[in-house]
Amino acid sequence: MSNVGTPSTESPPAANLLQETPGATTIDSAAPASPATVMANLRRRGANAKVVVRFKGVGGVPVMKNNLFKITGNRKFSAVIQFLRKEINYKNSDPLVFYVNSAFSPAPDEIVGDLFQCFGTDGTLIVNYSVEPAWG
Repeated sequence: MSNVGTPSTESPPAANLLQETPGATTIDSAAPASPATVMANLRRRGANAKVVVRFKGVGGVPVMKNNLFKITGNRKFSAVIQFLRKEINYKNSDPLVFYVNSAFSPAPDEIVGDLFQCFGTDGTLIVNYSVEPAWG
């Protein structure tokens, strides 16, 4: 009697289950870099890179005639806040709320270059400002 058409009860050796495929990419088994390492490398590469910031007023705030400015990417967002307050003659005691891309309010210690890398649009970082909360 022949065994044609009947399943074999023997399982193939484990070495035969994983075969090399011609043209396949080999995956590096080294552990990926930590996020802190990746961000440090990005900062080092773009430490002197300029970021174009576009300011957009929302509500009853003074609108700037020239709303495009450049800032060094390794500066903190607090430098952007101080710059804008000076440009529109707002004191530190005057209320002013900032948003990136009309979506969220970044912390003053965020790095401008990091914000641009993650949320930049068309080569600019859009910073909205208002005297009261405009977006949740």
